[in-house]
Amino acid sequence: MSAGLFGLLDDIAALARLAAASIDDIGAATGKATAKAAGVVIDDTAVTPQYVHGITADRELPVIKRIAIGSLRNKIVFILPAALLLSQFAPWLLTPILMLGATYLCFEGAEKVWGWFGKHDGHDGHDGHATPAAASGGDTEKYMVTGAIRTDFILSAEIMVIALNEVAHQSFLPRLIILVIVALVITAAVYGVVAGIVKMDDIGLRLAQLKSRFAQKIGRGLVSGMPKLLSALSIIGTIAMLWVGGHILLAGTDTLGWHTLYGLVHHAEEWVHHAVQGVGAVLAWLTNTAASAVIGLTVGAVVVAIMHVLPFGKKDKHEATP
Repeated sequence: MSAGLFGLLDDIAALARLAAASIDDIGAATGKATAKAAGVVIDDTAVTPQYVHGITADRELPVIKRIAIGSLRNKIVFILPAALLLSQFAPWLLTPILMLGATYLCFEGAEKVWGWFGKHDGHDGHDGHATPAAASGGDTEKYMVTGAIRTDFILSAEIMVIALNEVAHQSFLPRLIILVIVALVITAAVYGVVAGIVKMDDIGLRLAQLKSRFAQKIGRGLVSGMPKLLSALSIIGTIAMLWVGGHILLAGTDTLGWHTLYGLVHHAEEWVHHAVQGVGAVLAWLTNTAASAVIGLTVGAVVVAIMHVLPFGKKDKHEATP
């Protein structure tokens, strides 16, 4: 009897160890998948504040909440089931889909760069993203939320497919758990940061009204720094799009059997790593990042050129001109 009891306890302990290992594996895989999607997350964070610009302060947080709920719905209701079905029945499609999304990211990034140097906006009149509702009149809040959720869908799809590609080797249930956690964590992180950004000027105004000179100084700094922060986020978001898009295309070509370009970048990365002592690893990463960004800008520039040569591209261009 006691032997049976000890055997049962031993089995329970073994199951507990297995469960703990599985939780550790899921946690590690979730962290890896989230980190891989970081570049697109940066862009998502940089893009979203544009849509809240111009609305009254009391509506900013409710609007961000609506966009965040829409973003989570995009990820879990629409994108996640489709991605899981693909990974289960047609995993070979993941790389081409990733590359297609990466090409769109490169196009968006190149469109912004083209707008900076060409002194005009993107293909839709606002650096490649939908017009902020505050400038449109009418039912501005509904228009703005719809536009933000639509833009989020593209970025969310790329985030989820990147994350899925990192955990494609997992069985179905761990894969599902990991992707749900990634969706929740990334949505909370992005829109938590966005909420902090858009309320920064309000916080600054409140601090500026306090009696403390130190608080007033901090408050005025926050208010004056808000436009600079938004400008910096726009630049960071653009670089992130080109870097992430270019890197996905670079890795995708290697996966599909076209090894030359990836091999050149890899050899340059290895040479820098071994040639420079101490900071070689950092410089190697920067080499890969720079090469990816150049690839992203090149591919994006080609797509931008095509969009402005084809009849529908010309039409959009004329429509965007007052």
